Amino acid sequence: MRRRELRLVPLVVTVWSAALLCVLAPAVAWGCAAACAALSGVALWVLLGRRRARPDGRGALALLLFATAGSMAAGVALAQPPRDSVALHDGRVVEVLAEVSSSSSVGKDGRLWFDVQTTHAGPPGRATPVSVSMRVGVEPDDGFDLGAQLRVVGEAEATDAGERAALIIFTNRAEILRPASGAFGVAARVRHDFVERSLRLPEPGAGLLPGLAVGDTRAVTPELNDDMRTSGLSHLTAVSGANCAIVVGAAFWVTALCGGGRTLRVVLSLTALASFVVLVTPEPSVVRAGVMAAVAMLAVMLGRPSAGIGVLSLSVTAILLADPWLAATPGFALSAAASAALVVLARPLAAGLGRWMPEALALAIAVPLSAQLVCGPIIALFAEQQSIIGIAANLLAAPAAPLATVIGLLACLAAPIPVLADLLVASAWLPSAWIASTAGTTAQLPVAQLLVVPGIGSALLVAVLSGALALVALRPSQIPARLRIARVGAAGVVIISVSLGGAHLILAGPLATATTPAGWAIAACDVGQGDALVVRSKGSIALIDTGPEPAPLEKCLRSLGVDRVDLLVLTHFDLDHVGGVKAVMGRVDTVMHGPAAEPEDERMLADLTAAGAALVEASAGMRGDLGAASWRVLWPRMNSAAFPAGNDASVVIDIGGGEVPRSVFLGDLSALPQRMLLGSGALRGPYPVVKVAHHGSADQDAGLYEVLAPSAALFSAGADNDYGHPRQETLDVLAAAGAHVLRTDTQGLILVGVRDGRLEVWTERAVDEEPASGSGVGDPG
Repeated sequence: MRRRELRLVPLVVTVWSAALLCVLAPAVAWGCAAACAALSGVALWVLLGRRRARPDGRGALALLLFATAGSMAAGVALAQPPRDSVALHDGRVVEVLAEVSSSSSVGKDGRLWFDVQTTHAGPPGRATPVSVSMRVGVEPDDGFDLGAQLRVVGEAEATDAGERAALIIFTNRAEILRPASGAFGVAARVRHDFVERSLRLPEPGAGLLPGLAVGDTRAVTPELNDDMRTSGLSHLTAVSGANCAIVVGAAFWVTALCGGGRTLRVVLSLTALASFVVLVTPEPSVVRAGVMAAVAMLAVMLGRPSAGIGVLSLSVTAILLADPWLAATPGFALSAAASAALVVLARPLAAGLGRWMPEALALAIAVPLSAQLVCGPIIALFAEQQSIIGIAANLLAAPAAPLATVIGLLACLAAPIPVLADLLVASAWLPSAWIASTAGTTAQLPVAQLLVVPGIGSALLVAVLSGALALVALRPSQIPARLRIARVGAAGVVIISVSLGGAHLILAGPLATATTPAGWAIAACDVGQGDALVVRSKGSIALIDTGPEPAPLEKCLRSLGVDRVDLLVLTHFDLDHVGGVKAVMGRVDTVMHGPAAEPEDERMLADLTAAGAALVEASAGMRGDLGAASWRVLWPRMNSAAFPAGNDASVVIDIGGGEVPRSVFLGDLSALPQRMLLGSGALRGPYPVVKVAHHGSADQDAGLYEVLAPSAALFSAGADNDYGHPRQETLDVLAAAGAHVLRTDTQGLILVGVRDGRLEVWTERAVDEEPASGSGVGDPG
């Protein structure tokens, strides 16, 4: 890459760094602005002092750099007083008058979420003028379009530093004062008409099509959204920079085909781009792509085609000036990184891969590969999953995205002619269904993703692997001489990584059960901060809770050789107990559950029923069989007013017999219901195996565990979790009761069985202070 193409990189690095500093620590914003102003003055003085000498581009760049960073910092500082004023309403009911400033999407909680820009905010009936950004969650509705004016009354929650929204509002009351009007009103009507036509078509594809074509993701199901993320196709779920490029390219090509000159092509392309951005609503990725495309078009108009990375630097800088809070959002970082990868890395990778394959195929692989290599370290900073199947999935699915976008937009334009619009929507459905099917198929592969611990360590590891793979893939002539020695080391890293990865794929796939002892009866899965316990008797399986995410549970069940669940017990509906239910959807015979309190709880149960499961609401006194074992429900009491749905109404179940040691699973009960359970007379101790309540929180009744007298105490908790689970005082209680402590956070997967009349324990990782793998720990009872 020529040096002149990198001249603007220091500008974007400095502005981004200053934006991060200012939004994460707003108190320093004025100081940062003052420092940049002083440095700008110095740069200007040096520049003017050399006015008779040879012009120095570095001085002009320094002046631009400090002036831009200072302007951004001043903008953050000026925005802070109104943000501080509304933050005082944290935890209170507020009234907000505002205008919708983003598209809306359905969150995991079932609410419809969107951003607003306020005009008034304050206690109900006493709202005062203030202009800040807030995020609102309401019950799903079709009227919250960009530009609509609302009156919202709800409970406010202050956000963390770095969030664009100063408050989050949870409400069931959002009154539309004035629907979207003007250009945004027309765009809203066009989108609604397109979505309505799309949803008449069958799944898969109907719900995804509005997201691909017009940026409306409300019809994308949580299951499809998870599949898109797992398969590395989430950038296609909604309109992104690729769609902007498609629109600009199509307009440019059509104008050229009609004989239009360069200026006319640029003007019409910019017009089409602006119309497209209005239609799909200005999401951050669309804004970034729109600004970049506009800069590129202007460069073409001036007869100076852009130098790739310089255009990206200008576009990112302009966006951060307009919205500094984007600097702290992973989505914007991934968008900019992917664009830089395509500009800088895609062509060299294609040339390198061209040594082993046809040029067209090499380029097709190089595009997603370059984005994956650059974005992988960023993803590892905050996400627990790395998509392994992403490149292959993109090769299969990405070519269909332009078809869905272009045909979908033509369907929007054809809305006044219903027959033509219906035909075009049906045509756009075909590539949409292909993408949805590809995501669903690839996401179900046992090696679709790799679980990592998010953080700087994982990011550095992924960065090393990405760099090594890039060095190996490039031609030797493309690598600077000083890095050619490193290429040998990179080849070694790739060979070792491929070997380890291949071994992992085999062990996680065909040989998943090879390293798991055969004699287990109880398994505590390592699913992070959550519960997922498996009980097995004579081939019958009970699963007690599913953990917070599907992927860790899928991995655990695969290693245990579990394909189907006879009894799924959902002790209560907190996310850390039911978030992974998708992993067993369609593979459950009976679901026994605690009290459901929220609409999303009922929706989950309805989905399980639709997938073939029978529902039973648990209450004390229920009993049944699991293979040769028997189970009893000990808690909660039927229709108890004392303990509403939640932790204290957790389903408590005991299981024993049929080579299953007598065991009790205490859900998330706190000390008070534990004492009531103890006083109920339902417990028939001792219980050799106890799943300790609430991940080992401090809220425990020591008397309960004294009566239970466990030989093995299972703690299901996430490594380095924010709650400090399990708490030391609880560990001491179990030690005093004579139990051997077994923890998923330090020992991983834990298996318990019975051999020669004694409990046998196997742990994935040995911990010095705990019993070693395979040790006997007591009488099974």
